[in-house]
Amino acid sequence: MTAQLNKILLVSAASLALIAGCGRDAGTTTNTSPTATASEAQTSTAETGQTAKINQWFEEQFEASVARSPMTQTFLGRKTNYDKWDNATEEFEQESYELQMAALEEMRQQFSLGKLDPSAQLSYRLFEYEAEQEQRNEPFRNHWYVFSNFRGPHSSAPAFLINQHRVDTLEDAEAYVARLEGMKEYLAQNQERAEAQYERGIYPPKWAFAKMIETSRNIISGAPYDDSERESTLLSDFNKKIDALDISDEQKQSLKSRAEQAMINSVKPAYEALIDMFQTQAAKVNNDDGAWKLPDGEAYYANRLQLMTTTDMSAEAIHELGLSEVARIHDEMNTIKEQVGFDGTLQEFFVYMREDPEGKFTYPNTEQGREDYLAKATEIIDVMRGRLDELFFTKPKAELIVKKVEPFREKSAGKAFYQRPAPDGSRPGIYYANLYNTANMPTYQMEALAYHEGIPGHHMQLAIMQELENVPSFRRFGGFTAYTEGWGLYSEYIPKEMGFYSDPYSDFGRLAMELWRAARLVVDTGLHDKKWTREEAIDYLLENTPNPEGDVVMAIERYIAMPGQATAYKIGMNKILELRRRAEAALGEDFDVRAFHDVVLKDGALPLAILEEQVDAWIAKQQA
Repeated sequence: MTAQLNKILLVSAASLALIAGCGRDAGTTTNTSPTATASEAQTSTAETGQTAKINQWFEEQFEASVARSPMTQTFLGRKTNYDKWDNATEEFEQESYELQMAALEEMRQQFSLGKLDPSAQLSYRLFEYEAEQEQRNEPFRNHWYVFSNFRGPHSSAPAFLINQHRVDTLEDAEAYVARLEGMKEYLAQNQERAEAQYERGIYPPKWAFAKMIETSRNIISGAPYDDSERESTLLSDFNKKIDALDISDEQKQSLKSRAEQAMINSVKPAYEALIDMFQTQAAKVNNDDGAWKLPDGEAYYANRLQLMTTTDMSAEAIHELGLSEVARIHDEMNTIKEQVGFDGTLQEFFVYMREDPEGKFTYPNTEQGREDYLAKATEIIDVMRGRLDELFFTKPKAELIVKKVEPFREKSAGKAFYQRPAPDGSRPGIYYANLYNTANMPTYQMEALAYHEGIPGHHMQLAIMQELENVPSFRRFGGFTAYTEGWGLYSEYIPKEMGFYSDPYSDFGRLAMELWRAARLVVDTGLHDKKWTREEAIDYLLENTPNPEGDVVMAIERYIAMPGQATAYKIGMNKILELRRRAEAALGEDFDVRAFHDVVLKDGALPLAILEEQVDAWIAKQQA
């Protein structure tokens, strides 16, 4: 996963909304005509002039939005406002929304779609699309939990400092200290919004609060918060970065002392206040899990499905698709079960794979076992990297590394996710593997997981998107979950055609990963539309997938915290496969998978219907 969500850009929702929908997902498509790239079209003088103007306008809008978000600036590799956090107040987010709506109206008044070249037409449509989605989302802007068991500023703020805030100079170090000093205000702003949500009846289920409390306590455990000899997460990170600087020992000691004071006077009270809020709310809430429990919950969930899938599919249609896909994949798994000679039902085979009685499918849950896992995952990616010429004409320049999830958040984080590289090359793309319990990361799923998060999956798509030339920045740094995660899941399938997954257990792992995404369609709609309980959803996955119980529980808790997000993967993959089959049938021997992949990736992330237009236009051109 992307994290997506962030996942995933580690910036405020207000800032993301304003970046022309950058990082947001969209709903249904507008009904304008198919487009092609600018290089493929003969443009008139009027088109050239209007195109140049609107592209400049897009950049001005992007820069204006980035200027409102110090955290986005850091994510983009910039060191402007390097000592500040985002403004997380409700007033600031409302202002951001109003600015986005004003920009939409300005674009419509100043530019005519018909006077733009095809590439600029696509940019116009996407800018409009995402702004219109924000309009649809506006009534539900405060339904998305500020804090949850799976995500929130209590975990993302320290992760941001550790992974995003580089310390190359004395000034960078001082900016880090300033951010530590500002964490109290930043978390208090988020806390104020969470308390307002609670008063409106919007809060996670009761069981989630214990996990939020644990994560928060992890941040303020160790030195300088107590007498422990172990350094806390943030102090350890800061000291390592300071020790690597070429400055005097006196300067290093002064910085470390100031950082410790900031942690005691700002970070600690901020987290203590959060813990008090979590404990107070937990005492009064119940364990209802789904979005249906929220004010106007049915409409909210319908909006979430539209946002995540970029389709108009109903919850019922998605649920039925999931059941159908689960049955199909079970049939394919039965074939592998027979191939390996297992004597028993498919469900008994699931139990065998899950419990691994012979210890064949799990690395030891030790530091050495974790290092061995990371090394093997890196090797899998390196082998695939050596064969990319078979699949792509265009390949990313950015580097990719494999890293384990940090200890402070590993109990609540997902099993794997990807973080984009810095545009300036200062930070590589990162495939995060959650190795808190290696039993939740079976070896038979290693190949598919590495392909999904790394190459040819998220790193391939997102790094190429950031490196696109002559494309407005809001498109290079934006995203649509169905497209992005659909590509990730499609990328698990591609290696099968190349002869990978030669071990039948590994091929079973590939199917297990696809089955997981199909089952998500069932449990997400079950939880949020059909009022399933957490336990009912867990039981469904345990019965219908081979995944370990810890993996299952963590996944269901994630789906509860992020309504609709889990439905995007399979719907996106199905659409990409559908378009590929259509192209293969239409072009026959002239079909080149490398050209098809370039068409899918050349414009960055797109809503699925607009992606379909682009592929159909390419097919027609090839036939002509």
